[in-house]
Amino acid sequence: MAKGEAFSAIFDLLLARFGPQHWWPADSPFEVLVGAVLTQNTSWQNVKRAIDVLRDHGCLSFVALDSMAVENLAALIRPCGYHSVKAKRLKNLLAMLRHEYAGEVTAIARDTLPTARNKLLAVSGVGPETADSILLYAAGHPTFVVDAYTHRVFSRHFLVSEESGYEEIQDAFMAALPTEAALFNEYHALIVELGKQFCKKRRPLCAACPLSHLPHNVGE
Repeated sequence: MAKGEAFSAIFDLLLARFGPQHWWPADSPFEVLVGAVLTQNTSWQNVKRAIDVLRDHGCLSFVALDSMAVENLAALIRPCGYHSVKAKRLKNLLAMLRHEYAGEVTAIARDTLPTARNKLLAVSGVGPETADSILLYAAGHPTFVVDAYTHRVFSRHFLVSEESGYEEIQDAFMAALPTEAALFNEYHALIVELGKQFCKKRRPLCAACPLSHLPHNVGE
């Protein structure tokens, strides 16, 4: 099986096993943007708790968070962990959103993908995964999000190397698949589900894995 075929086959197997994931779970593009920062180095359960606190306080909006003191923001997002660091990163991101896009997340969709990505990556505390999550899930730009699950699953099947960096893995996906935001969205969400349920960091459940019948070295 060629590498390009393997990427498509894996998507089909995961979709058949898990079904559509409806990811990212958010009520607005702005909520996606906030969540993309809060999810750094923590579980989605903790992010949801922090988002709920912001919503309960009536401040899950650009105007409310942009005008809020960083100390107050940190206190509200405490459930997501590293709250002081993430509050500063979120404020940095909101400042960029104000200066570049008049505070409108949807305006990112009207920018070109390379330009919008460069603006996001210029924000202190925003790395490639956070930037691409915002671009894909909040703005609908066709860019593939790479995370630890992606590296783990695809390196174990030799479709990317253990030493591959973010951009190299992203390029592999985007070369093998049609450039479609909806496809990239669903595929990434399915990989996350596979990583959580089967392709664990330690003691992976290979025998029960939806990809168990694929050759382990499919990418070689």
